[in-house]
Amino acid sequence: MRRALGVVAAAVFAVAAFAVGAPAASAPSFASEQLAGTLADDNWEPTTAADPSSSYVYQAVTGIGAHECDQHNCPGTSILVRASSDGGATWGSFVFVCGIACKNVGWQFDPQLAVANDGTVYAAWLNTFNPGTVLSKSFDHGRTWTTPVTMNDGLSYNDKPILAISPSGKDVYLAFNDKTDAYAVASHDYGATFSAPVKTNDDSFSYLAYGGAVAPNGNVYFGETGEAKDALGPEPVAVVSSTDGGQTWSTRVLDTSQEAPPCSFKSCYRDFYSSQATVAADASGKLVFAYLLNTVPDAPKSLYVRTSTDGVNWSPRSLVNSDGDSNMPSIAAGPSAGDFRLVWQDNRNGTNAWNTWYARTTTGGSRWSADLRLSNLGSGAPYKSSAGYTFPFGDYLGLAVAPNGTNFVIWGEGDGIYVSAGTGGSWWTRGG
Repeated sequence: MRRALGVVAAAVFAVAAFAVGAPAASAPSFASEQLAGTLADDNWEPTTAADPSSSYVYQAVTGIGAHECDQHNCPGTSILVRASSDGGATWGSFVFVCGIACKNVGWQFDPQLAVANDGTVYAAWLNTFNPGTVLSKSFDHGRTWTTPVTMNDGLSYNDKPILAISPSGKDVYLAFNDKTDAYAVASHDYGATFSAPVKTNDDSFSYLAYGGAVAPNGNVYFGETGEAKDALGPEPVAVVSSTDGGQTWSTRVLDTSQEAPPCSFKSCYRDFYSSQATVAADASGKLVFAYLLNTVPDAPKSLYVRTSTDGVNWSPRSLVNSDGDSNMPSIAAGPSAGDFRLVWQDNRNGTNAWNTWYARTTTGGSRWSADLRLSNLGSGAPYKSSAGYTFPFGDYLGLAVAPNGTNFVIWGEGDGIYVSAGTGGSWWTRGG
């Protein structure tokens, strides 16, 4: 869930020469997109995770209006998870992660998923703004979940959690924000307990995280962007990192985007189209940082990447996409060093004609494949046409890569913001 927050300015960076559309990888092939749930479900904020040691795949959504009990003391908007044991060929039903068990919690938003090497599934989400971010685990492939663990430690408000875990699941990190600042917490006992929240910024802006990764050496990274309190003005784009297990954090501003274009849909918040940033680490420790940026206030944003081998020194920005207004990027590493997959949404086909796109690099980010449109159906829902879908339903999308290299992508399509009776759903595909 998002609300208007705040932003920073930074130095101007040179744009690197960049090859897009070159044969960086073999031509990908994806299945036709499918709806996760039914047309009656307003499934919002989708995400996905793949088991690194098996064929299990998971999807999580915020079920708008979904509640587990007839009484009105269960969350009226709930986190739901479903599992596939056969690499996405078939799926079980959506399960409430904490419905009846979270009685008297008004609502839930912002699901996050991760899977450890032993198959343990980690889910984080927002149990209202207070207590805010919580974490639960499943040891039976998402059928049942542990009692949520809180981590606010006295903060009366937090929002927008992003989850990253080590391969074993012993080290668990979450980044989130309160109304004025950004924070991170760490656990080194498989999420049983968490450190007190550590403030990660030292300026007047509030940073929102959109993706995170734990590198092979244990260093942890989050991609974050800042906003001013009124969501107007420049937006700093930063990598937030820790090299000591989350005891201390460093925020390095890599670029600055100008004021984001406004959202004209009824009840849409001013920062819906703000800059976003995410990061992934491959098997060698190579980092690719993907983010949105515009150089003119209120103009469409383009998608860029930067790369690093140490998390300190970063390449100049390189352009991946400048068609339309890019939104909601997600990046994940493939099984081999130098292999990264990138997805995003943009409206290159028209103002109300959004689509979800995919690109891949096998050269560590120096060359990317041509864009591939994943939202291929021109019908099947009232918000779909041959040009695309009306609105990117949800604050973000999800990308996961299975051990065999298969991509799993899930995103939101709709005709407006859910709070103004907009309808939508979560759509997904697999392939690569």
